[in-house]
Amino acid sequence: MASTAGYLARRAAQRERVRLLYRRALKDTLNWAVHRHLFYQDASDLRDKFEANRHVDNLDVIDRLIDDAEAQYRNFQHPDPYIVPWAPGGTKFTRNPPPPQGIEIIYNYGKED
Repeated sequence: MASTAGYLARRAAQRERVRLLYRRALKDTLNWAVHRHLFYQDASDLRDKFEANRHVDNLDVIDRLIDDAEAQYRNFQHPDPYIVPWAPGGTKFTRNPPPPQGIEIIYNYGKED
């Protein structure tokens, strides 16, 4: 029973690694594709690469394939990925941060009290 539980735990971990790798690679594909029609083709090619090894059952071979794919992903990562402007690292992130606690801002704009 312990070996079955260990097998299932290892398979679950491998599935999670593959899922995360596919998501990261797909998002990185958006950085390389200038137009959507190019992205769709690249995304289809990426999916075909993942589907080609779907039938592999040997756990050690699967680990090796995942390690190779992660290494390839690191080599071909976009050097300047697109970041949504309002997300952390974006150009608008914390552009107008709220004032620190305890500082009161009074807007008179020429009005006299």
